[in-house]
Amino acid sequence: MLKYALRENLLTPAPDKYMAQTADVRSYTLDEIISLMMEKGSSVTRADAAAVLQVYGEVCALIVANGSALNTPLFNTSMSISGVFDGANDVFDKKRHAVNLNLTAGTLLRDAVQEVKCEKTQIASTDPYITEVKDVVSDTVNTVLTKGGIVQITGSRLKFDAKDETQGIFFVPETGTAVRAAVIAENKPARLTALIPPSLDAGIRYIEIRTKMLDNNKSLKTMKVGRFAKPLTVTA
Repeated sequence: MLKYALRENLLTPAPDKYMAQTADVRSYTLDEIISLMMEKGSSVTRADAAAVLQVYGEVCALIVANGSALNTPLFNTSMSISGVFDGANDVFDKKRHAVNLNLTAGTLLRDAVQEVKCEKTQIASTDPYITEVKDVVSDTVNTVLTKGGIVQITGSRLKFDAKDETQGIFFVPETGTAVRAAVIAENKPARLTALIPPSLDAGIRYIEIRTKMLDNNKSLKTMKVGRFAKPLTVTA
């Protein structure tokens, strides 16, 4: 059962328009998936299943690393290159360009999603909520962050007090210290525009909004935090 709640859509001027936000979506690890396989009465042992899936993942990764695409019942992949090339004789440069991996559902997952049943619930959270992160330089959405470029963040309850250094847009690594965006061009409840810190290290970052402001511009004593669930790859 896919649970969802309706939130006011602040990105459209039309009144009484709402958007669905999924809630309480459980994620399964590879180990949990293997456990479910064993519950179905598989003839292979747990160790065999783990070994096969390990090799399967390694082979898929090797195929992608070789620049090829995957076409499986679960998912399909393709690749694109972002960045600007200086003339017809320019070549790929990792400092200026990035290879992006694009995934789409395969036949099994496309059929499965048609069977999903939805249940409406209520969400009382007043935390910042991010719907989309756009990297302006690469013109991509929810995938990469270009160091020194511009990021546009849309959602709801995003506005913060820019004078308070504990509030703002933070780029959070999987391990280590978060980096705050120092240059803010737009600071609105439904949209933020900022300079991506040039000092960001390459790798995975998560966008996090920290604010003590409410929609009516009143200030709170406690910090509210909203993190975008999708990991973003920092590129030069």
